[in-house]
Amino acid sequence: MSLVELIAQADERGLAASGLACLDRCVPVLGGDDEVLRPLWARLAEGGDWRGPLAEARSALAAAAGVAGAGSVPGTGAAHEAATLTRRMLDAVPAGPSGAEVREWADGCSVAALQVHRLLDTAPGDGTDAAATLTSPLVAAELRRQVRILELLADKGAGPAGGLRQALDVSMEGRRVLRAVMSRRARVRR
Repeated sequence: MSLVELIAQADERGLAASGLACLDRCVPVLGGDDEVLRPLWARLAEGGDWRGPLAEARSALAAAAGVAGAGSVPGTGAAHEAATLTRRMLDAVPAGPSGAEVREWADGCSVAALQVHRLLDTAPGDGTDAAATLTSPLVAAELRRQVRILELLADKGAGPAGGLRQALDVSMEGRRVLRAVMSRRARVRR
């Protein structure tokens, strides 16, 4: 099934987890700690309100990025654009992991995460060739992760938290990859 079909068929919990996973994988561009979104994952698993952990995550990521709030992200170029997209994902997180706005947020996060990966991909190319952009290694891997996460969350046989735990594992792998890409980009600039 395609990513679009999986998003269209996902329930609220699946959509919330999908959006959170996209954001989680992009946290390195904001300088965030690997555990900064963990309380949101826990609230999603418990089914509780996530406003408190969300406020803490926003504050921690603003501090990590050196931003005094939800304003602009410092810097220039692709890294700046990637950070701005990630900040927008964070700013758009709905107050709760349910409701109509979750679908719109998850869909937006999917697109933004693919764009972040396209911007940070070190593969040669100018980004104007759509086919090459979609098949670049970093973007293709992000697309596979998004599909895999939605498939895991749709698997009702995985138990109440099984799919969510596996989705978090897939997301952590993607975060490590993006962190390595950013490190490589920083070394090349020196």
